[in-house]
Amino acid sequence: MFKRISAWVVVGLAAMSVAACGSGGSTTANTGGGGDSTITMGFSQVGAESGWRTANTKSVQDAAKNAGIELKFSDAQQKQENQIKAIRSYIQQKVDVIAFSPVVESGWDTVLKEAQNAKIPVILTDRAVDSKDTSLYKTFLGSDFVEEGKKAGKWLVEEYKDSTDPVNIVELQGTTGSAPANDRKAGFAEVIGAESKFKIVASQTGDFTRAKGKEVMEAFLKAQPDIDVLYAHNDDMGLGAIEAIEGAGKVPGKDIKIITVDAVKDGMQALADGKINYIVECSPLLGPQLMDLAKKVVKGEQVPVRVVTEETVFTQDQAKEVLSTRQY
Repeated sequence: MFKRISAWVVVGLAAMSVAACGSGGSTTANTGGGGDSTITMGFSQVGAESGWRTANTKSVQDAAKNAGIELKFSDAQQKQENQIKAIRSYIQQKVDVIAFSPVVESGWDTVLKEAQNAKIPVILTDRAVDSKDTSLYKTFLGSDFVEEGKKAGKWLVEEYKDSTDPVNIVELQGTTGSAPANDRKAGFAEVIGAESKFKIVASQTGDFTRAKGKEVMEAFLKAQPDIDVLYAHNDDMGLGAIEAIEGAGKVPGKDIKIITVDAVKDGMQALADGKINYIVECSPLLGPQLMDLAKKVVKGEQVPVRVVTEETVFTQDQAKEVLSTRQY
């Protein structure tokens, strides 16, 4: 469903465009391209809760501009109702394709059915939904969060392979009900569950934010006298926890070993400095792949129902090697 956009409409849209990153409402960014076959994408972002998310937003916006795709962007501020409202707005505007990163996994069937009825293809990015009807979206582009949790668990098992003492772990979970929080927890638990010496003594959401990570870690430190390991579902929560650990007079990376997920630049710096011990990468740079998929689904081409991004892991030495060239 391509729209013919006349020159005066393009000018009008450009005049209304504003910077979308971190905004609270739906904004339109004319990203070039023009002509008779300009694709319009409605994109609903989770929010701006972390360095990872900010990098992800920039990747999507830059890739849309480079691909000549007109991008209508909205920031859900981590609220599902805002995303549903944005998706319905995109349906009313008759965009060519809708992409979004779901705040939580459940509760999407009704609005996705509305998009399907309007013959607007949907692409999931970064996070999945738990709908049993997979025909409601064309593809899911993102990381394997379960595998990320397993990678974190495997490092921990290897780190303590020669120890027979109990290993007390606290866990900073991501946003409750979100796919990365659910899956990173499950993958980690599956690996460490094979050995009884590993014990998760406290587990609580830190909402993927640095401030909440610090707050929850402060509570953990008061309630748990003997913490050996912190597993944080993202770097930002881990960085907040480092502040709490240092505030309690302990040395992060030594007194309490820290595992995080993402590998944003601030996290990588903390890893290089020895304050974090291990980071599992989750790349936010999904924009180019997303635009490629968007062009294909709009043309009616077949695409894989699951596209997994390629990612790695980092130790302290590896972080030092790549830190200077890190893009995010």
